Amino acid sequence: MNVVLFDNQNRNKLKPVTSTRALGMIRMGLFTNKERWELITGNEVFLLTDAYLQRLYAECISKDTLFIDATVLPDKDIVLNILNLQENERLISENNQLIAYRVLGEINNNELPTNSSTKVIEGVKALEYPWQIMQWNNLVFDFDIDLIKADENITQVIPDTVKSICPENIYIDKTANVQHCYLNASTGPIYIGKNASVQEGAMIRGSFALGENSLVRMGAKIYGATTIGNNCVVGGEIKNVVMQGNSNKAHDGYLGDSVIGEWCNFGAGSSNSNVKNTGGIVKVWNDDTNDYMPVGQKCGLIMGDHSKVAINSAINTGSVIGVCCNVFGAGLSPKRIKDYCWGADGNTKYDFNKAIKEIENWKEMKHQKLSSAEISVLRHIFDAD
Repeated sequence: MNVVLFDNQNRNKLKPVTSTRALGMIRMGLFTNKERWELITGNEVFLLTDAYLQRLYAECISKDTLFIDATVLPDKDIVLNILNLQENERLISENNQLIAYRVLGEINNNELPTNSSTKVIEGVKALEYPWQIMQWNNLVFDFDIDLIKADENITQVIPDTVKSICPENIYIDKTANVQHCYLNASTGPIYIGKNASVQEGAMIRGSFALGENSLVRMGAKIYGATTIGNNCVVGGEIKNVVMQGNSNKAHDGYLGDSVIGEWCNFGAGSSNSNVKNTGGIVKVWNDDTNDYMPVGQKCGLIMGDHSKVAINSAINTGSVIGVCCNVFGAGLSPKRIKDYCWGADGNTKYDFNKAIKEIENWKEMKHQKLSSAEISVLRHIFDAD
């Protein structure tokens, strides 16, 4: 039996985070949902997404397939109900959202057989908007920690030079380098991944996850619930941030209550606001509703992949920066910056070939290359604007 995470009707509501990735590739806690379900099942997990993104992912050819909504945050009850599905049986929420179904045989246009039997489960949380990625980040940490406890490469032996609180909630890969820092896991677990490093003087409060090959620089101050994906460099002050991967916020400045895509960079001294001076409700632009939506009293920045902000940038409360933007200019940045903007005024569009060349430069710095499939995705987004 193969497992396929499918994109639901909400993928456009989750842009710009989902402009460049399938829903199953959104990172929260320690993992993406693809990685999470691979650990749960012990098998490769496939992704079913929009046509322009599908070429980024392997094709599933199994005739016995378990389909799972990629936005669902798994817990023990949900996992048990999904894995116990029988052939031609489906699981739905109390709100009639399709959670999972298992099919034996061919499926045409991702349609369920008409004779499917149905089970109902209550209490399901599923992502619908991008700010929920940081608002709900803390909800998946304990589940993810349980998935790695049996990993023989994970140790709970804290180096002598590290000052720790609640060391029983700290998990460090044996290849990580963690020295002369402060780890406080009294507010949630702390996970330091493979070949990751925490430099001297850094202060970290859980819940916190540091991905493979990532670096926390000297003197950083990090509050949970924060997830730093693979191949990132972070410093300064960070609070309740989910950074998907390959991004840098390496210098002093504040980043809080934010969701950051891949291959993003923050110039030295850049900071964002996450609370209005009035203490009122923050409203954030959403492309799907074509309007600003209330998201609560705290929200900083939602940033798509391959976007950069210049040194000393001042990022407004509840801002959305699209894919492939180069943001610079005096004063507070606009709350909405569309895909491929050059500058912050929205009047100049990034030249596509120039954008691709500069993406290649950034990838080279992390010893990676831009694939033809990735270029095709970026071209699709550029042409759709």
